[in-house]
Amino acid sequence: MFELLFTHPLWAYRTGRLAFASGWPVWMLIALSMAGAVLIAVALSRRRMIETGKLVLLGGVQTALLVLVLCMVWRPVLNVERVRDRENVLAVAIDASASMAYGEAGQSRLQEAVAALQANALSAWRKTFELRLFSYAAQTTSIPTLDAMPPPGPQTRIGDALLQLLQTGASVPLAGIVLISDGAENGGSLSEARLAEIASYGVPVHTVGVGPERNPDDLEIEQLRVPQVAPAASSVTAEVEIRHDGKASTRLRVYDQERLLAAKELALPAQGELSSYSIEIPAGESGTHDLRFTLDALEGERNVVNNSRSHVLNVPAGKRRILYLDGEPRWEYKFIRRALDGERALRLTSAVHTTPNKYFRQGVDAPGELISGFPAEAAELFAYDAVVIGSLDAAVLSTRQHQLLREFVDRRGGSVLLLAGNSGLSAGAWENTEIARALPTHLPDRQPHSFVQRSAQALPTVYGLESAVARLDEEPKRNGELWKSLPPIADFQALGRLKPGAVVLLDAVTDRAHSPLLVWQRYGRGATYLLGTASTLRWQMRSAPEDQRYEMFWRQLAHALADNAPGRTLLTSERSVYDDERRVTLNAELRDANFDPVNGARVDLQVAPENDASYSVQMQPSGDNDGRYVANIDAPSSGLYRIDMTAHSGTVDAGSATTYVRRNDGVLEHFGARQNRAVLERIAAMTGGRYWKLADLDQLAAAIPYSKAGIVERQTLELWNLPIVFIVLLALKLGEWLLRLKWGRL
Repeated sequence: MFELLFTHPLWAYRTGRLAFASGWPVWMLIALSMAGAVLIAVALSRRRMIETGKLVLLGGVQTALLVLVLCMVWRPVLNVERVRDRENVLAVAIDASASMAYGEAGQSRLQEAVAALQANALSAWRKTFELRLFSYAAQTTSIPTLDAMPPPGPQTRIGDALLQLLQTGASVPLAGIVLISDGAENGGSLSEARLAEIASYGVPVHTVGVGPERNPDDLEIEQLRVPQVAPAASSVTAEVEIRHDGKASTRLRVYDQERLLAAKELALPAQGELSSYSIEIPAGESGTHDLRFTLDALEGERNVVNNSRSHVLNVPAGKRRILYLDGEPRWEYKFIRRALDGERALRLTSAVHTTPNKYFRQGVDAPGELISGFPAEAAELFAYDAVVIGSLDAAVLSTRQHQLLREFVDRRGGSVLLLAGNSGLSAGAWENTEIARALPTHLPDRQPHSFVQRSAQALPTVYGLESAVARLDEEPKRNGELWKSLPPIADFQALGRLKPGAVVLLDAVTDRAHSPLLVWQRYGRGATYLLGTASTLRWQMRSAPEDQRYEMFWRQLAHALADNAPGRTLLTSERSVYDDERRVTLNAELRDANFDPVNGARVDLQVAPENDASYSVQMQPSGDNDGRYVANIDAPSSGLYRIDMTAHSGTVDAGSATTYVRRNDGVLEHFGARQNRAVLERIAAMTGGRYWKLADLDQLAAAIPYSKAGIVERQTLELWNLPIVFIVLLALKLGEWLLRLKWGRL
């Protein structure tokens, strides 16, 4: 219908430039139009027997008729650039990856695309172009006909396919590329740099989307965030992001191989496509734990592969070490030690000042350890993962020891917890020390009686309810009730004004106000904590013997202090599981006993695949002189890979470490299987093409010739003789006549 009225295709008007072929100046056209409008107005103004509103309407119709006639006299034309028929090549790239095997109504997406091409699209394109057909997945291949489509590929690499077509088509007049796909790019080949390189060829890519953009009958674990390393017998928080297109209920289960570790009922909301949930799982004993996170399938769900994701958790042998230093024997210390004694992954080493120049030590490894209290050397202090300081006057430590305490947080990456007490916090003048810069609050100035007897209820804040430290129960409502029913604390010490990075986990609630009780913040590589009470023991003393809330709180707080402290030797991979990828990137970090970077070391990896022979790889320095090393290893087959690292600085052993990674095959294509329209639109916009739905494929034949790529010719299309112009002229004159007839003023 459009071409019947306007003679030329719609895309000629969208890409062309309007001009006048008469050669007469445009200002003359405007002047004549204005003069004619004035004459019409003067002539109509003399007819006083017609109302003003009717005169204005009649004058508008006459003026429009005059302007249209004048424009026709000036000979309007459309200057366009169009490809020459049969002299250009059009590449058609069809996605043949495994995700295209999904479909609806018994027909796969690939079959649907091929059927649409065979219906009329290919024949329409052949009238103008020489067609070249390609299929792509992990690799791009030329195919003689649509019947020669290869079996589904294990990966989608759209960027590689486009770049290969552009490079191979550099010697031919390539007018454009038609990319037919569901947009499920999972090969990492569409970076911004790659898109810019593709766009630099100047060849438009017209993308055709296949498959539904929403799938209400499918659940998918979009992302999994779990630490790669965890201490033995600790708990690990896993963050699971679930993609869904509607309201649903499911259960999240976590397995260690075939052993169920945890389960959680989930109610997925109707709004939004991505929901995030957390689940606590036990790290278990030392060793390698091959975890599997799964979602119960919905009724009628066909793609259940994307309901599961794997993760390898390394639990090294050994315990995290915590140094506890107190200036006086206190009941709080006794109860803390008792709470942590049964924790297999933690070791509490303590020194309590009992008499001048004498410390009562527990949990030491050697007779001389902590004999003078706080360590005086960096190597001795940095051997611990966390430091807890109780009611100790800051003057007990030397200037050098205060500096070491700050470096313990900043450089070593450990955590420091300061507790309230008669000589703790501002009562011990800690506001004027080196560590004060790292604390989460500005401690008040020293006051003789800042530590006072005040009853208050300890309650978690919004951040505390999300933190593992204050999690007494997995269910949030039940967790809040357990905190409310705890006995009140008996003393409280003001922590001062919060710093910008401070996070309050617990509040001390009285009849008057809420005051921060437990606060923490990141500082350098580590963290600092403040606890403004010395009477948490009341939670144990005033509760039933079987009540474990006190022990649970202190164990979780101790793990929060010690678990994130980095070791001297680290070996990590970018991910613990690589799906359909052969290349595994490993990073190592080496530090000496003072946690200074070890540069220039020889770092060797021994790679032991589950199903292949072992081999060796040497790591290379990262180039920043920061003790970091990097290596890429090959994972040719699926299975679990053990990587052992040994490092030597000259003849000195610089450390060793072990990590595990897993490679899975045939998985990627089942994730992100819905149509990713945003990716296809981005490709089209960057290259000057356009996104099309598969149902609109027949319209593409009219659009491609005006893409201005390949061998083009300039055309001048006459517009004065369009059928629509004469229809409008007739309509204007007929409209004037009907108005006069209606008003009885012929």
